[in-house]
Amino acid sequence: MNTDIAKNTNSLNDDKKSNSEQRPYGIVLYGATSFVGQITAHYLAEFLSTSKDASGTTVTWAIAGRDEKKLNELQSKLASKVNIIIANSDDATSLDELTEQTQVIISTVGPYLKYGEPLIKSCVDNGTDYVDLTGEAIFIKDMIDKYQEAAKQSGARIVNSCGFDSIPSDLGVYFTQKQAEAKFDSACDVIHMRVKAAKGGLSGGTIASMATIFEEVGQDKSRRKQVANPYLLNDDKDVPNVRQSNVSKPEYDSEHKRWLAPFVMASINTRIVHRSNQLLGYEYGRDFKYDEAMWMKDGIKGKLTSYALSAGLLGFATAMMITPSRELLSKHVLPKSGSGPSKEEQENGYFDIRLFGKTANKETIATKVTGDKDPGYGSTSRMLSQAALCLAQDISKEAVGGGFWTPASAMGDKLLARLKEHAGLSFDVIDR
Repeated sequence: MNTDIAKNTNSLNDDKKSNSEQRPYGIVLYGATSFVGQITAHYLAEFLSTSKDASGTTVTWAIAGRDEKKLNELQSKLASKVNIIIANSDDATSLDELTEQTQVIISTVGPYLKYGEPLIKSCVDNGTDYVDLTGEAIFIKDMIDKYQEAAKQSGARIVNSCGFDSIPSDLGVYFTQKQAEAKFDSACDVIHMRVKAAKGGLSGGTIASMATIFEEVGQDKSRRKQVANPYLLNDDKDVPNVRQSNVSKPEYDSEHKRWLAPFVMASINTRIVHRSNQLLGYEYGRDFKYDEAMWMKDGIKGKLTSYALSAGLLGFATAMMITPSRELLSKHVLPKSGSGPSKEEQENGYFDIRLFGKTANKETIATKVTGDKDPGYGSTSRMLSQAALCLAQDISKEAVGGGFWTPASAMGDKLLARLKEHAGLSFDVIDR
């Protein structure tokens, strides 16, 4: 990591920065009664019952939300006793009382475009670190524009997209580049990410976030321009202007003899990866190109599947941008908020993504990132938890100061180690 980029040299509000480590809680999980929040709470309860911080002290944590009855019900089912904090995104005072008590907030309260800003503002105001699992790139853009300078001042480290959006992509590219630098003494100037396999389900919360984005894009033409910008999250003065490829329709991958289809999460993952490159001082190069797609099989079956998936995604996006069809789908077809895959489906889920890199000298490298649980929930809850713990325990504010970061740029190798040891993820170099 470029330490000159990472260090926050601003000395204002040092009291808040130093006092954050003296707060009663290391972590508070906000939105703990949401579908993914409950999964995360159970994981944290089991993990933290045996985990200690760097000083050998057991990590203190709490669950938070607006519904005391549901929080009490959740508390009674957890493997270890935790305290409850009542807070509501509509009540700024309650959020400040929440964020003043902890080093790190984990937020699972989405859609973030609707409910996310008040908590981020409170974290920024109080110098509190924050992680979430948003896949809403335009939300992150809005928050960077509004709060980046204030976060630098207060020392609040805001790290969005710490779930399946976008840790496998972001840390996968980071890992691949580190391997390329070690092997070739050069970073890859092109990386293609391909989803080889994934098994898991969607929750109502994920659908609600997607509906919010499509509604926003459908109503505001300026949002469509933002969504189309591959460097949406780069906020430096000299943003690269390299044309980025985008798999938006069926394509044939002749090198690997597979059909390609669009990957629905590419719109957030690619933006996070490009922001990581910026925050790491453009270690990947200013001409770095990156794209994502799903692998289908070869032959007529793969071609038909690719065309069917592409058409389905286009039809869904179009329908969700039109109010009547969006309301019809949300009411009668799509999963409801609070629902999601069963525990068995979470446990039996998995993902396998491949990254293919090439340097300017045509040297090639291939890696894979795998997870042993349902990507959106079983694995996401572990990734989100370990990102929060990494930020709280492993990354000092002297090393990484306040501001809006990405998982790779803020936590890099230390998060990689945690994910491999505690979250069921693997990062490996493979034959092409």
